[in-house]
Amino acid sequence: MKKRLLSGLVGLLVTQPALSIDLIETYEKALSYDSGIAAARASYEAQQANVDVSQSSLLPQIFAFGDADYSDLDGPNVDNGERTLSYGVQLTQPLFRADSWYRYDTSKYQSESARAQYNLAQQQLILDVAVAYFNVLRASDNLTTARATEAAIQRQYEQAQERFDVGLIAITEVYEARASYDSSKSLRIAAESDLDIAREQLARLTGEFTEQVDNLAQAFPLARPEPLDPSAWENTALDQNWRIRSAQYDLDASESTLKTAKSGHYPTLDLNASYGESDVDGTRTGLRDGSTTQGSLSLTLNVPLYTGGGTQASVRQQRSLVDVAQQTLETVRRDVRVNTRSLYRSVNTNIESAAALEQTIVSRRSALDATRAGYDVGTRNIVEVLDAERNYYVALQDYANARYDYVVNTLQLKQAAGTLSPQDLMDLNQWLSASAPGIEALANDDETIDPRGGN
Repeated sequence: MKKRLLSGLVGLLVTQPALSIDLIETYEKALSYDSGIAAARASYEAQQANVDVSQSSLLPQIFAFGDADYSDLDGPNVDNGERTLSYGVQLTQPLFRADSWYRYDTSKYQSESARAQYNLAQQQLILDVAVAYFNVLRASDNLTTARATEAAIQRQYEQAQERFDVGLIAITEVYEARASYDSSKSLRIAAESDLDIAREQLARLTGEFTEQVDNLAQAFPLARPEPLDPSAWENTALDQNWRIRSAQYDLDASESTLKTAKSGHYPTLDLNASYGESDVDGTRTGLRDGSTTQGSLSLTLNVPLYTGGGTQASVRQQRSLVDVAQQTLETVRRDVRVNTRSLYRSVNTNIESAAALEQTIVSRRSALDATRAGYDVGTRNIVEVLDAERNYYVALQDYANARYDYVVNTLQLKQAAGTLSPQDLMDLNQWLSASAPGIEALANDDETIDPRGGN
């Protein structure tokens, strides 16, 4: 029978608590807690209200007015007093105000930009939750391999000490084993800190500190992105990416604001109507006590002739801002194009790397067994055994990281394409389970050398 590689290691490895949290539960907590998504939603609602505000300047304005006046005239042979009370309603209807129409258009573009930013924030929250969640799994796996490496090297150190005590090896081999053991201990301490930090990052999103999250099943398939054409992903991203949409709406809003600035040269025309009643009570000569009513209807035309050069300056300023928006849109499009194609290649690289690392685990495990056997018969030294131990656990860790990189890069690719949605988390959540074995199943089982579960 094979000798157990990690005798007594179970007590050193991370054990699975009775309660853990899955990806959907984490996302639901983040939805109700995250301040970024709340701010984006509030900004969108504010811009929606601004559309109504700008539209109001195009609609009739109706006001009620009232005026009370009392005057008293005293002098030689004069003692007159008068009270006047006036009230009524006034209506103003803009007939031609180009600036108000352009401001209304601008507000609609700004509202659409805020909606795009809100959608982008929702996608970003999905991605942030997934990254933080799998960073906890990644850090947990790194800690597991660090503890397993430390335990394995500690065993080699103890065996080297025993062999030195009976005169089978030189003291230098003991020193080598002790140095490797001390190094592995420092790596384990760092891995413990990294796990605590990863949990804190996840708690920042959910508002709750989580000790354990569900594991990713070993059978999780690493499928290539569909369609299998980076140009198709690029075209989808250029059409649907929310950063591009927001930048495009910002450009539209800036161009509309330029029209508003130019409208400073245009005349304005308003319709005014009023109806009121006045009540007079007094003794002033020529006036009689009583009430009078008055109605009026008028058109008001204003033609700007000279505004101190402010209109021309405003037009020049806004033209420059339009150029800024155009260049920003072009930069965003270039970034999205490059990022999408890069992520497409990264996903495929992750798949190939994971497949290669599966075989690497088998090969390094075989090399470890052969090196340990050679050490037992004296054909290998302790340094070679320690290197083989480390190489095996590095392969386990690299394999786990390749799978997590695949998950994160796949979600980032969908975000770049503008197609990322909560459904992607739901699909991914089906492969997460509290009972799914983590990397410790590979690290702790001397008989299991195939990462897919074969013997």
